[in-house]
Amino acid sequence: MRTSRLEAFSDGVLAIIITVMVLELKIPEGHTFADLWHTTGKGLLSYLLSFVYVGIYWNNHHHMFQLARRVTGGVLWANLGLLFCLSLFPFTTAWMDETDYARFPVVLFGANLLAAACAYVVLQWVVIQAHGPDSQLRQVIGWDLKGKISPLFYLVGILSALFVDTHGKLGVIIGTGCYTIVALIWIVPDRRIGRAVREFGSPD
Repeated sequence: MRTSRLEAFSDGVLAIIITVMVLELKIPEGHTFADLWHTTGKGLLSYLLSFVYVGIYWNNHHHMFQLARRVTGGVLWANLGLLFCLSLFPFTTAWMDETDYARFPVVLFGANLLAAACAYVVLQWVVIQAHGPDSQLRQVIGWDLKGKISPLFYLVGILSALFVDTHGKLGVIIGTGCYTIVALIWIVPDRRIGRAVREFGSPD
């Protein structure tokens, strides 16, 4: 299978995920900014964070497959695993919003982010295995510092929400702060892959 079919399917799923998330937003009953903030304010912030994460995964997924030549059965299943984790974003985002950022929903949202990050690493590894250790993707990824520190931030956020200030909001604030930091780290696409495509061209 050519990578274009896998990318098209993934793009469709990610578009549906974004659509479902935006449909979860509540419509204000009034017509002022205060009504908007009172009814939808936190929901918009939750949606923005999840939207950024979906955008990050879409962007990096696209860049990764710019350096892929073929799709194996393992790549298909690993890609489905990533899409499954991302498809849970509307649920975990909505629950976090509906409960006003209660402790356990924030923990579950962090676990969802961690699962998606692990699924992406697995997909990346399977793609590299399909192309060999000397593939362009393997050479470009290198040490992958951002990929290694991101799960640590997720774990700190999850543990903070679980155990820090269990009767207040401090742990939740630290947790959501950690999730936001990771999004800011990844919001700039990996320039190494773009540079490799410009220098050597896409394998396709």
